This record gives sequence, structure tokens and C-alpha cells, in this order.
Amino acid sequence: MIKPLEIVVTNDDGISSPLLALLADVSKEFGNAAVIAPDRNWSATGHQKTLGRSMRADPAPPVAGVPAFACAHTPSDCSALAGLGFLDRKIDVVLSGVNPASNASRDITYSGTVTAALEATIWGIRAAAFSIDGFKGDFEENCALLRPYLKRAIRKFLDIALPPFTILNFNFPNPALLKEKEARFVVTKQGERIYHDELVKRIDPFGRPYYWFGGEMPSGDRMEGSDCGEIARGNISVTPIHLDLTAHELIEPLRKFDWR
Repeated sequence: MIKPLEIVVTNDDGISSPLLALLADVSKEFGNAAVIAPDRNWSATGHQKTLGRSMRADPAPPVAGVPAFACAHTPSDCSALAGLGFLDRKIDVVLSGVNPASNASRDITYSGTVTAALEATIWGIRAAAFSIDGFKGDFEENCALLRPYLKRAIRKFLDIALPPFTILNFNFPNPALLKEKEARFVVTKQGERIYHDELVKRIDPFGRPYYWFGGEMPSGDRMEGSDCGEIARGNISVTPIHLDLTAHELIEPLRKFDWR
């Protein structure tokens, strides 16, 4: 008898996110699913881990019929809890998302969605991250468009043997593009994200300055084979990402450098 997969679903938008519920609902078709998610929004927090402080992970109402726990800390902490035995069973898979904005190019270093999946690999758990490039419009219609692609992505991911410390980062195009045509799954590299940030200065009632990061939303390249480009063309970007940040092409030149 084949043992069912033990799956943990997490995100960075918090346990109340309706797109977390969509992922949990689809995930339970593939095994025994449980949700361990932050109790509030932790978007753009990157790969943070709680050290030197206590943590709470309290039972929460089921998410899409899936047992759930709300963690008072980061998305990465949720994955670490899964890997370190919080559920008193070995977890086979962590699925993170669905994030309501793309996580492509350099954005992945900010993304709690992606880094929650990367954290899972540290504990020997297979993991994938899921994001969609905007979710405006009719929520139910958008979910109906996304669901079959999400289901196919999980099914295919589970068939792939990945190296250690490696995840697949799925980015779905805007629902408006999914509505126009059938999307293809395209294996991609990280593209070029172009940021249009501005530092916005304000003065508080006591005369002290405070600041916001403002500006227009980032844009990206439209190259074939890049995550930004394929998302813009209405395709599903599948990018393999790993924790090895070494610039391997510089190893030999640096070894030849005179360090005296």
C-alpha cells in the first residue's frame, strides 16, 4: 500500500488569504494536507528566521477543509516548523502561495512565498512556490481560470526529481491573459526586472521626517525564455531556483588573483 503524501501549505500573505484557501483545496487532492501559515501578512520579508525568541503556532479554523495552524512569525518559520516535527509526522512536500503578484527576476530575494519554499529544502522537503501576476476582477472567475493550471503544476512538480536545496518557482500570467488563450508551461531563467521606486518624504505632526518607498510598479523584459517575458506573453513560467548563490564563473579568476 502506497503511503499518501504529507503536504504542508503555507504563504506570505497570511492565513486569511483566499488564494491560500485555493492552494489548500487543490493540494488535498494529492495527499494529506495541513496549513501552517503566518497569522498576518508578511509580504516582501525575504528569508527571515526567528532566533532567540519564542514562537506560537496556534490551531486555527480549517482552511478549505484542511487542518490549519496560524504562526505568529515568518513564512520561513512556518516551513521550519514543518521540517522540525511540529505536526509529529514527516512532511514530504511544502507548497507555498498562491501569491497575488508575480515573484520573478530579483523579486525572489524579497519574496516570503519563494523563501518559504527554499527554507523547506533545508529540512530535506520537496517544495514549490506559486504566484500569479495580479488577481483583479471577479474572484470566483479568476479562481476557476487558475485552478486547472495550478492542479497541473502540482501534478507535474510531484513527478520531477529535483536536486537538494532546489525548488520550482511557478509564475502564472494575469487572469485576463488566461482568459484569452491556453497558457503554455515554459521552463525559464530569471529575467530582468526594472524598478521605478521613489523615496517619498513626509513630515509628521511633530516636525520629524518619515519616508515611504513609492513610485510606479516595476516592469520587466519581454525576452523569450525569461520569467518576466513569458509571464507577459501569457505563459506559465517555471523557474528552477536553488540556495547556492555562489558566482561559480568567478571562482577560477579569483583564485588567480594576487591576494598578497
